[in-house]
Amino acid sequence: MELQLQYFLLLAAALFCIGIYGLITSRNAVRVLMSIELLLNSVNINLMGFSNYLDPDNIRGQVFTIFVLTIAAAEAAVGLAIILAIYRNRDTIDMEKFNLLKW
Repeated sequence: MELQLQYFLLLAAALFCIGIYGLITSRNAVRVLMSIELLLNSVNINLMGFSNYLDPDNIRGQVFTIFVLTIAAAEAAVGLAIILAIYRNRDTIDMEKFNLLKW
């Protein structure tokens, strides 16, 4: 049984909606980073689905997915380092209390 493109798109849309909801409603910085990862994973599912649907012989979508995963890992590492540095200075990871750049 071969999965159709619609299933991939529905799964990616659900993950994207969950990620957007997490970005809008969350005040925790770690939860915001997890929401961004959900958004990037939904894009990866779209890339894989369209690559399999349009041209199953080539692996262009898989290659782009590897690039997105690499960038997501670097983003998560840098984001967690910034959050740890802010936590050491402010003792909180509440997004509304990140006013380090204000005068």
